[in-house]
Amino acid sequence: MLDNKKIAAFISEKRKRLGMTQAEVAARLNVSFQAVSKWENGTLPNVEILVGLAGLLHTSVDEILQGREKNSESFSYSKAGVDISYTDALKREMAVYLNTNNPRVLNGLGPLAVLDTIVCGKAEKETMKAFIKGISEACRENECDLVGGETSIQPEVVNPGLYILTSSIAGIVPRGRIIDGSDISEGDKVLAAASNGLHTNGYTLVRLLMEKMPQIKLDRIQGETFIEQIMKPHTPYYPAIKALLRGNGVRGLAHITGGGIKGNLCRIIPEGLSAEINLNKLKTLPIFAYIQKAGNIEEQEMLSTFNCGAGLLIVVKKEHAKEAAECMKRYHDCYEIGEIRKGKDKVIFQNHILFDIHHNI
Repeated sequence: MLDNKKIAAFISEKRKRLGMTQAEVAARLNVSFQAVSKWENGTLPNVEILVGLAGLLHTSVDEILQGREKNSESFSYSKAGVDISYTDALKREMAVYLNTNNPRVLNGLGPLAVLDTIVCGKAEKETMKAFIKGISEACRENECDLVGGETSIQPEVVNPGLYILTSSIAGIVPRGRIIDGSDISEGDKVLAAASNGLHTNGYTLVRLLMEKMPQIKLDRIQGETFIEQIMKPHTPYYPAIKALLRGNGVRGLAHITGGGIKGNLCRIIPEGLSAEINLNKLKTLPIFAYIQKAGNIEEQEMLSTFNCGAGLLIVVKKEHAKEAAECMKRYHDCYEIGEIRKGKDKVIFQNHILFDIHHNI
């Protein structure tokens, strides 16, 4: 908030220090004597006058509005808690994981490049190396390159030991091969490709569950602890999709993220059609059965929060459904879960999820 009295005193002090009268300031700025007097008594100058006034008083607009001269104390990365020589050395070491050679631009299909962003309070060398190496290896597995990124060290904002990771990916596809769901027709089949867990969604609910029931963290589910189950890296579908798209019949792809099956599949279903999903065909994973039972969570809440075992839905022509499922099975379990019919609602659920109650809790 602006302090009018402080601003007035600052203008008056600067004018007097320069040996100028109020009348001289008024003449130089082509305003009335009364205007200058008002400025020095608490009335703010008009915005269009500020720049000229700042120049005349050998100051800046910021200093006028703050009512004081800027602190002359120098600022540096070291005073902010950042060792610039250390971070420069870290950048040089991380460069070994970057790759700018990208022959896949030539074939005109698939992901091309990834840029990452790491925000932290303190850049710990081994942790940073593990992050960049892991991202780089994942890029190679999915036929794209980590070409660069940004590391932002914010010691006054982020606590040491806390890291915030984001990334963006660029890809390319010929216009004639874009799959956006517009060709989906009545009679097409909906296939589900299995997930391996939460796939980065539903963690708000999971954290709430752990706060209420901290003992579950070490409970074992199919030989793994609860924490190990929920921290599994997201299944990469690109290799399977790449193989699938060499064939024919694929009309739509829906990545099941936040919002679940209904919240994502609806985006690719054309008007006038409905995807009828048979929930008792859904091969839900033990981790979802565990979460549902431990939290006594209603089925609708589970479906709108988690993928519940189906990480990717594929809409294919009826005559290509078996072939597509067999192709996907070389990488992930894949099975028919629904069909496209005429209808008003884009996604309709039939029956109920059969949660597996025989897993080890």
